[in-house]
Amino acid sequence: MATEWTVRTITRAMLPVLLVLTLVELGSGLVLGSFEATLLEYPALLVLVPVTIGTAGNLGSILAARLSTSFHLGTLSFSPDDEELAGNAIATVALALTMFPIIGVGAWVLTFLVSGSTALSLGTILVVAVSSGATLAVLAVVVTFLATYIAYRFGLDPDDVVIPVVTNVCDVLGVLVLFAAAQVFV
Repeated sequence: MATEWTVRTITRAMLPVLLVLTLVELGSGLVLGSFEATLLEYPALLVLVPVTIGTAGNLGSILAARLSTSFHLGTLSFSPDDEELAGNAIATVALALTMFPIIGVGAWVLTFLVSGSTALSLGTILVVAVSSGATLAVLAVVVTFLATYIAYRFGLDPDDVVIPVVTNVCDVLGVLVLFAAAQVFV
């Protein structure tokens, strides 16, 4: 990995990644637009959208930062029996399983406070929030591991490329997973 940190080096590494991620985000917006009728029918789902994709990106970013630190310290191994890697993955999923029930309750309460009623029960919103959150946590772990490994294999600094990749991919996956859960449980 290059240890030269100049604007030119970072720009050379980041520009292609950012151009591809721009197209990925456009796809996310198109998917979100295709579910507009569902969001207007169930406002609690509308409240869940930004919180879900933001939390998924944050979970992936936390994991990416931890992996990047391990990478720079020389302690990162991509071995299947690496306890540090497994521990970070489990911690990410556990954090999601504690956060998404709170997010679900918050979305339901906020919808009730703003509109005076909700089209979906608290139980339904909880099931959608927790199932999509758990799925997103697992996907965020996989995306983060892959992005970190690919950065490592190409000799790129994971600090430069992994977090943007993870947050953008989690945005798209967040929209897809949330609406898949909504289709199943609503």
